[in-house]
Amino acid sequence: MTFSIAELFAQHSTDKFDLHEQFLNNQMVRVLKTIGYDRHYKKALGQYLYDQHGTEYLDLLSGFGVFAIGRNHPTVINALKETLTLELPNLVQLDVSVLSGLLAQELLKTTPDNLSKMFFCNSGTEAVEAAIKFARYTTKREKIIFCEHGYHGLTMGSLSLNGENIFREGFGPLLPGCSSVPFNDLAALEIALSDNDVAAFIVEPIQGKGVNIPDNDYLPEVERLCKKYGALFVADEVQTGLGRTGKFWAIDHWGVKPDMICIAKALSGGFVPVGAVAMTQKIMDTVYNRMDRAVVHGSTFSKNNMAMAAGLATLHVMAEERLVENSEKIGAGIIDSLNALSGKYEFLKEARGKGMMIAIEFK
Repeated sequence: MTFSIAELFAQHSTDKFDLHEQFLNNQMVRVLKTIGYDRHYKKALGQYLYDQHGTEYLDLLSGFGVFAIGRNHPTVINALKETLTLELPNLVQLDVSVLSGLLAQELLKTTPDNLSKMFFCNSGTEAVEAAIKFARYTTKREKIIFCEHGYHGLTMGSLSLNGENIFREGFGPLLPGCSSVPFNDLAALEIALSDNDVAAFIVEPIQGKGVNIPDNDYLPEVERLCKKYGALFVADEVQTGLGRTGKFWAIDHWGVKPDMICIAKALSGGFVPVGAVAMTQKIMDTVYNRMDRAVVHGSTFSKNNMAMAAGLATLHVMAEERLVENSEKIGAGIIDSLNALSGKYEFLKEARGKGMMIAIEFK
């Protein structure tokens, strides 16, 4: 008997809510049914979803930001098919892979020139976990500073840097030595750094929850203060990176050079879990400083061929289709059009953002 995903999907496509109620998170099913999102999607292309009746839906959620090049882009699909059919050696743990080396090379062409090394993992939260460990080992300090209302992931270390209590409640005690400061508040940050005992300050260049944009002097001053007090400056670009804000990296709007950049979400085109940390040579050489430490931090699947191939194909699509420039142009048009409505409709306070990272605030 042959095994067919197509047959399984066709046979059970309308069973998903029952399956999730019985075997997975039944509260999510309750949420979907309560808000009227209990639809049966059969197909996804570009920015659209299609249900079993052929109804088309514009997907503004975009898989929490992973579909920067649209769903099921044919270039990435072909790259993944080719990777599978070539029967390449994969996850040879006593080896280094070609595709991860190539993806690191291509990514580092886009980052500030002080970053020359790349670490791969499986998600944004793993990238943050790596940044915490690398910062502590490099500086020999414990404390990590983060921003109120920030979001950095849900594993134990990244949760300790999460600025929203709803995610933290009941999961403590969390990682010691972590404390918050208000976003966009340089005076508070300097006080937090002033004892010269902070390993790193981690910040989203634009906060994803609320699309909170800093003052123009904020990130340049963050860079200066971190250098002054010996802390590493970590930019969490999991949500903001890869063109979403109209620049390849959101930090490019302010011309700053962090010591590490956390990367994930859109890097694989939405096909394969992937994460990365770009860092300085000094950080890499400090953490991996002897041959016996070559495996001191890593992950079994982190440099798998599927994720690396998807990443390479995604970067190719972004360049070929000029998606970063398109994000800047289309996003500015959307924000201007929405703000033009604020004088006409009283309930609309403002639209704000950069590129295609946009918030609409209501009165």
